[in-house]
Amino acid sequence: MKKYQQLAQQIIDQIALGAWLAGDKLPSLREQVTMSGMSFMTVSHAYQTLESQGVIVARPQSGYYVASRPAARSTLTPVKVTRDESVDINTYIFDVLQASCDATVVPFGSAFPDPRLFPLQQLNRSLATVSKTATAMSVIENLPPGNEALRHAIARRYAQQGMQVSPEEIVITAGALEALNLSLQAVTEPGDWVIVENPCFYGALQALERLRLKALSVATDPQNGIDLVALKQALNDYPVKACWLMTNSQNPLGVTLSPEKKQQLVALLQQHNVTLIEDDVYSELYYGRERPLPARAYDEQGMTLHCSSFSKCLVAGFRIGWVAAGKHARRIQQLQLMSTLSTSSPMQLALVDYLATKRYDTHLRKLRRVLAERKQQTWQALHQHFPHDVKIHHSESGYFLWVELPEYMDASLLSEQAIAHKISIAPGKMFTTGGAWHNYFRLNASWALGEWELHAVITLAGLIRQQCNTPPRSQISAI
Repeated sequence: MKKYQQLAQQIIDQIALGAWLAGDKLPSLREQVTMSGMSFMTVSHAYQTLESQGVIVARPQSGYYVASRPAARSTLTPVKVTRDESVDINTYIFDVLQASCDATVVPFGSAFPDPRLFPLQQLNRSLATVSKTATAMSVIENLPPGNEALRHAIARRYAQQGMQVSPEEIVITAGALEALNLSLQAVTEPGDWVIVENPCFYGALQALERLRLKALSVATDPQNGIDLVALKQALNDYPVKACWLMTNSQNPLGVTLSPEKKQQLVALLQQHNVTLIEDDVYSELYYGRERPLPARAYDEQGMTLHCSSFSKCLVAGFRIGWVAAGKHARRIQQLQLMSTLSTSSPMQLALVDYLATKRYDTHLRKLRRVLAERKQQTWQALHQHFPHDVKIHHSESGYFLWVELPEYMDASLLSEQAIAHKISIAPGKMFTTGGAWHNYFRLNASWALGEWELHAVITLAGLIRQQCNTPPRSQISAI
């Protein structure tokens, strides 16, 4: 969407959410320029677009007002809520992931960044150090809610962002996925309705299937994230118990919600008394100067369970995550004791030792820089070799690229063909319960673009051309 369309859609969403009521006067053009940071021409174009749609009306010498009868469900993008009373996706996801486990396969379909970017030697030293000093009491001391020093270290990182999170409400888990699953289990019963994004992280779909929950998939796009108008529609129409969302560097799209949209999201969920389960594993992998705040930062009623981990930014193998669970902390500890019992004691102690060295932030700065460079290089390679009618959506965080094939193509078929050539991708079918993303796939861009990876890109391009029979961009440019 162009900037004027984004502003127009933002105003439509605000009207739908009740921020502006029929007859209310909107900010003047100059006021909107100041608030949005957009040019006068862009703001004027947005207002003219809304006026032409009947959403707002202009009154001479007075300004712009919300129409007394705005068009029902006015929107510049489709409003979609997909209802799924029985989620059945786990078998397909398992088959795709199993096919990409081979070390000889180019791991474009992997969910984890290149492990060579992690400080493994330093972490192994920490692990060796704590192994020598561990006592028989270590296991007991690290039972739920987890190691006290580690919970304090995590609480201090929240404090650095201006968030007040007590170590007492933090529960250490075996990775973020356990934190998310336990959080969902703590606030739902089988048969409850749960909102997820469409597309969404496949782990959410697996959790819904395992817990026998019903899904409401709300439209989400690479530019603007979740559609708040569609979300409001779902909340009005169904007795929703929980909402599992990623507000920062969403997987698979990569989009990060604006602070304003996070505030609106939290307010909307609180209005309907719906618990937000926030999957925030990629927030450390931002490209700008400031780390984006999670939605939890805008929640003053304690209705957000914030889940994260060290798996995507420090080390995957340790499988250490956590949930800032607020009033649900005790319930989550009980559930954990009944399932995995506790998180690995040596791994918790090793992380405490490593974090005490003050090297974590230095590592994160380097990691962000390298991921941004590699993602840009991979995007350029795809842009050069892929057919001209393939769209490559690029976000300013994380390490995923969201690739859109022509509508008639099937990314699942492409995935099967790619595996035969020792290349993995993550087809769109993994991220939805429906068929809306059949012609999309997620590509992991965290790998250095060496000869092996570049050959894989060229091979993928050839497989795509076999289906769509179009020339690469380089040939189009030459013509």
